[in-house]
Amino acid sequence: MANMADIEFKEKLFLKGYPFKHYSPRPGDPISNAVTPLLKPLSACTVALVTTAGLSLPDQTPFDLTIRNGDSSFREIPSDISPQLLEMNQRSWSFDQTGILRDRNLAFPLDRLREMQQRGEIAALAPHNYSFMGSIVGPATLMKESAPEVARRLKADSVDVVLLTPV
Repeated sequence: MANMADIEFKEKLFLKGYPFKHYSPRPGDPISNAVTPLLKPLSACTVALVTTAGLSLPDQTPFDLTIRNGDSSFREIPSDISPQLLEMNQRSWSFDQTGILRDRNLAFPLDRLREMQQRGEIAALAPHNYSFMGSIVGPATLMKESAPEVARRLKADSVDVVLLTPV
């Protein structure tokens, strides 16, 4: 973890003014109800990926980097795609994107999940996976519309486990 003394002055100012949102799940909250204990072995589970790397297919509209509070939409990504074909549209400059641009599996490890499936460590990959853009400073639409829609789609695909890769 970075120490504040290691952070450049410009970044300290950014962090001081960043509109962080605090979220505490409460009983009855639809989002907190989506988090449940795993009731069967991982080897019997269907697994999906959800990332905030801003990844999209070449034929999908890229995430809009000009929306002031962040693009709260999502992109559906099929499991049979090569991760290296995915394009990255991430507005955050607060991390080095070089590694992800070299190997999308760092943020969207489809190849690793395929290997786990071949070894019998997971039962199946979900047919659909999802990407959001990170650095959404105005998350109301994300929390009220986009995230619940993705949750509905994951449930329709009988997903047991979601691997979240926040970027």
